[in-house]
Amino acid sequence: MIVKEINKNTAIEFVRKYHYSKIMPRLTKFYLGFFEQEKLCGVITLGWGTQPLQTIKKIFYKHNLTTNDYLEIGKMCFLPEYNNTSCFGSQVCSKLIKWIKNNTKCLFLYTLADGIMGKCGYVYQASSFKYIGSFKTSVYMDKKTGEKIHPRSAKQLCIENAKYENKKKVFWLTDNFCKYKGIDKINGLMFRYITPLNKKAKKILENYTEYNLPYPKDNDLIFEKRIEKGKFIKIKMPKFNMNISNYNYQKY
Repeated sequence: MIVKEINKNTAIEFVRKYHYSKIMPRLTKFYLGFFEQEKLCGVITLGWGTQPLQTIKKIFYKHNLTTNDYLEIGKMCFLPEYNNTSCFGSQVCSKLIKWIKNNTKCLFLYTLADGIMGKCGYVYQASSFKYIGSFKTSVYMDKKTGEKIHPRSAKQLCIENAKYENKKKVFWLTDNFCKYKGIDKINGLMFRYITPLNKKAKKILENYTEYNLPYPKDNDLIFEKRIEKGKFIKIKMPKFNMNISNYNYQKY
């Protein structure tokens, strides 16, 4: 397997064709392709999430770390025939870590497993990443189409919501507006994983309060649906239709 930087458009085309989520991270620094005999088998994007500095400072609040000290996996996407092959995923992660060590001065590689999509992060577990806890996240789902609407994609809906509620601005869709539009608010978990890239990083990580947490499994997944303002009930994993993009349109 060979890993090398690839053209942004090539990476985006691959992700849009094979990844369950078509929304690309906005803060991307590297687009990496993973090749077997010149065949592009996987793509990983590296960069940062929506709050780059806060992410690293919240994890390591006792250390003066910045965005220069870590990279986050934005998208990890394989050809369909490799999706259920943990061995391939482990090989990719191994090659990825070596590439970062050789091409950056980062201390850590950080990533999130999308528990709201039923993913516990088994590929990271198989690659010996450290699990450092979870947090609750929210998305929206169009009841008619099943489209998963990311909060970042709900800007126009928020504008419409503000007018509906006679407010100047709203940052989250209100319960009344969601009922009017036929949209559910769904809560789930995101699982955080990190791997140190050198001895200094290992020492820092060993002092982290949630350093040796047991890996999450399927029975740790949580799904909730809002039924009224401030009230949620537990539900089974929602069936999102990831092929619909009425609200999730994104320019590249």
